[in-house]
Amino acid sequence: MTRSAAAELEDVFEELDTLLKNPEVGAELADRGVNISLAMTLADGVRAYLRGDKEKALLELGTATDEIAARMTWSGGAAPS
Repeated sequence: MTRSAAAELEDVFEELDTLLKNPEVGAELADRGVNISLAMTLADGVRAYLRGDKEKALLELGTATDEIAARMTWSGGAAPS
């Protein structure tokens, strides 16, 4: 049985969610200044966009990018967390 592209994409995002929730991955990303919650929000936004839910995509992506920009401002332009 052939799987649809949409099902394959869902699998990729499920795997990404699992990886982002992994403490070792989280620690490595945190060392690079990556906030896991924001990364997950961004992934949710891309997932929503690929599903065709542009309203949710805009909400999730906008929220995450606004927060990243705010954190960069607060930190004086340093890498946000």
